[in-house]
Amino acid sequence: MKDVTIHVAQLMAAAARTAPKGGGKDFLEIVVIEAEADLKRIADKMREYAPHSTNEPYWLRDAANIEAAQALLLIGLAQSRAAGYDCGGCGYPSCKDFEKNRHFQEKDLGYGGPHCVMRMMDIGVALCSAAKTASLLNVDNRIQQRVGAAARALGLIKADAVMGIPVGIYGKNIFFDRKTPGK
Repeated sequence: MKDVTIHVAQLMAAAARTAPKGGGKDFLEIVVIEAEADLKRIADKMREYAPHSTNEPYWLRDAANIEAAQALLLIGLAQSRAAGYDCGGCGYPSCKDFEKNRHFQEKDLGYGGPHCVMRMMDIGVALCSAAKTASLLNVDNRIQQRVGAAARALGLIKADAVMGIPVGIYGKNIFFDRKTPGK
């Protein structure tokens, strides 16, 4: 089943790549993680982060999911360029103001930012396209946020803001009805 899961993760990556994007411009970085050693490294990094978070039990719960996953799809924003719509969603009156005046900051246990809201929607649409592809193929999956911070810290993906979708084939979807340690 692992080979099937890896193939589906690659199809999910294709769905993410071809998902609609603002202005038709692609600034996404997409990575498939299939090696058990890398999945364990990510889970271990999440466990390392857990005590430093205000949501420790959730980091531990999600780490267990990643360690048990058969593959993982990472989707991130590789460049935070403004989309050119002057929508103000970033907090600046225009895209030029955003690009000129924003002060990019890294956040412990998370991402860098701020980002163009349109580019963040690109990630959302790509994630949904990928998750839907797995769903159509009856492969268990769940979009997760914390895994992205750990994968970034390990250098498995370079994007500024990253989310992931662990996938696997099980008798029951392990990514739902999860027990949260300490709850």
